[in-house]
Amino acid sequence: MKIAKDTVVTVAYTLTDASNNLIDEGLEPLIYLHGGYDDILPALEKALDGREVGFKTRIQVEPDDAFGDYDPMLVRVEERSQLPDPLEVGMQFEWTPEGQDAQAETVIYRVESIADGKVVLDGNHPLAGMALRFELAVQDIRPATEDEIKQGGLNNQEGWEGDAEEDGDAHYRSLIVQ
Repeated sequence: MKIAKDTVVTVAYTLTDASNNLIDEGLEPLIYLHGGYDDILPALEKALDGREVGFKTRIQVEPDDAFGDYDPMLVRVEERSQLPDPLEVGMQFEWTPEGQDAQAETVIYRVESIADGKVVLDGNHPLAGMALRFELAVQDIRPATEDEIKQGGLNNQEGWEGDAEEDGDAHYRSLIVQ
């Protein structure tokens, strides 16, 4: 079977930066619904399209095709009292800063540091601004079920760790980085 729209693909992967520094050794394979459902980066999906079990490749994905450029405007220093409890360095949470329009998009912020009653928050994806190298090996391909196609991805399956918005749409920016 070849990878095509509405197939579920299992891919072993290793992720490094452009200098080959290990980011994620992919202890668990990536399992996604192929065909433009935003379960993985579009550049990876394109590289795998039409391939079969056993196919291996190495692909470099530039920031524009991955998690975007690093945006310094997404770094904020806030009063500790304005943020929820508990709060620890490394924690992530959704937040709309006080004083922003109620219609403003909620951003996922990562706590970078806490000191002297102030908190440094970063709304950039941890891999923003980085060229990424993926080593991929296709392990399995199967037809998707009607339910998987209807829900537009595998994000509602037990054990899935990606970010899903309230309307159920998955976003490829949810790669878990250990």
